Amino acid sequence: MFIGMVQIFRGNHAYVDNLYFESASIVIFFMKLGRFLDRTSKDKTKEAIQKLVKITPDYAVVKLDGVEKQVTLDAIKTGDLVISKPGEKIAVDGEITYGNAHLDVSFLTGESKMASKTIGDKVIAGSLNYDGYLEYKAQKIGKDSTVSQIVKLVLEATSTKAPIAKLADKVSGYFVPTVMVLAFVSFLAFWILGFDFSIAIETFVTILVIACPCSLGLATPLAIVISEGLCASHGILIKKSEILEQALKTTTVVFDKTGTLTYGTLKIAKVINYSDLEEKDLLQLVGSLEAKSTHPISKAFLDYLEQHQLEKLEVEDFESITGYGIVGKVNGQDFMLGSSKIVSKYGIENSHLSDEGLLASEGNSIIYVIKNKEIIALIGVNDIVRDNAKGVISKLSKHNIEAIMLTGDNEQTAKKIAGEIGISKVLANVLPANKATVVKGLKDDGKFVMMCR
Repeated sequence: MFIGMVQIFRGNHAYVDNLYFESASIVIFFMKLGRFLDRTSKDKTKEAIQKLVKITPDYAVVKLDGVEKQVTLDAIKTGDLVISKPGEKIAVDGEITYGNAHLDVSFLTGESKMASKTIGDKVIAGSLNYDGYLEYKAQKIGKDSTVSQIVKLVLEATSTKAPIAKLADKVSGYFVPTVMVLAFVSFLAFWILGFDFSIAIETFVTILVIACPCSLGLATPLAIVISEGLCASHGILIKKSEILEQALKTTTVVFDKTGTLTYGTLKIAKVINYSDLEEKDLLQLVGSLEAKSTHPISKAFLDYLEQHQLEKLEVEDFESITGYGIVGKVNGQDFMLGSSKIVSKYGIENSHLSDEGLLASEGNSIIYVIKNKEIIALIGVNDIVRDNAKGVISKLSKHNIEAIMLTGDNEQTAKKIAGEIGISKVLANVLPANKATVVKGLKDDGKFVMMCR
């Protein structure tokens, strides 16, 4: 191209027909595009890592010689006594030495229900203390913490290559020098045979451009980068690039229930209303009372008020009765909310046991709504099925991929949810520690298994 420009400036306009600036531009454009996509994918990975790091708080309160002192996480040492109050996040991995509380560990487990923790139980950095005072001994800090291990896995994923990418690199290592030799030999052949020097150079450049191994050096890694980027945008972190290639062989997909097939957060699943109130008004009333409570189940009602843009009603004489429920006055009327224990405690006649059994059979946590010592409603709160779960299972079935539900919940609840979305095989009452063993058993049976949780 350069020689053609020189010839044109010298007055030889015949070279105009063979001057192609766009060819050079397109080659440079695709190379730049590949690097841009690669950089974008790495930026997404960095964002994911930053979000993981932000899970833990910047500061924590430690107890030294009976005195509370606020320190940075770097100042915490193994064995230090750390304090966590309601609304605060656990600073480091440790073991509870005093107190009890409900912790939100959904960022790690996907479980919607709060985990009840007491003396002797382990706590994980980043967990949210919902309603209790805790003192715990620091055990795993810095690079040994659970969050740090997750970050390490993400970093390992960005530094690995898929087998097909490694093959492309290996072939490119032989392909490029071979093309260079062929191009140089062609240049010498044209020149020795008496062709014009510019034609010999043009032949040399043409071979280099046309034989450019873009499909090996650019297209293959580019396809992997885009795939990883799409996965990241949907919240899927790839541990190793080779997993993308192996996914094609999948014959069985094992789904965890909570947080995977379900939303992972408690929602109002069913309302049995015995009163003259509209359901919306009833839930506004209940939500107003629950807003005063610190119990994990109250969030389901607060979400309902927010979703339907309902104002909280004024509540008077509110009282939380540990282990039973809550009481309070709204518009001069006495209300009680709680489990069946509160019905027994106050000697209230209960003629709705069959409805309670129905809600319980569907895996719901049940709340009695009592007005002036009369039951006016039963509300079932549960982790409900995701809107797109049935469609996903249907698509897997069309591709002859078996779907299995693996859960720690009771078999009756698990089978009900599985039936709703089209899963025929359910493995219930499986402890978290045993789930890996179940998956290994499926692999030993010759199945290529993907686990979703």
